[in-house]
Amino acid sequence: MRKIGVFPGSFDPFTKGHEVIVNKGIDLFDEIVIGIGVNSAKNYMYNIDNRIKHISSLFESNPNIKVEAFRSLTVDFCKEIGANTIIRGLRDAKDFQYEKSIAHMNKEIAGIETVFFLTDQKYAAINSSIVREIHKNGGPIDAFVTNPDTLV
Repeated sequence: MRKIGVFPGSFDPFTKGHEVIVNKGIDLFDEIVIGIGVNSAKNYMYNIDNRIKHISSLFESNPNIKVEAFRSLTVDFCKEIGANTIIRGLRDAKDFQYEKSIAHMNKEIAGIETVFFLTDQKYAAINSSIVREIHKNGGPIDAFVTNPDTLV
């Protein structure tokens, strides 16, 4: 049985911290699907097509990493593509407390396990909301996002 992990998020934008998590996970899974959750009620800075292209370009040399959008519960998306594990990144204890509850719920309602990876310390302060604010105000985001010019 192939081990498929789903790394879900809005990835608006996909940061270097996110990259670290995918690169750590690929050694444990036969395939990782970076699942971009789409919520029609949410206003995104970068449209879905640009996010897919941007993330795909970062991993184009690895055919075992795919990028797909989904509009359902993460566990339903996992079942749809045959994934048995959700991958989550942690920056700190606050992230763990939040993610732990979600992991327990996902296990309870769908039998889907969650694995956690710590991001590298140098990326622990990065979060997409702050990166969006920097970008909106004309600041450089190259230190936080690989190839940010592909997002536009």
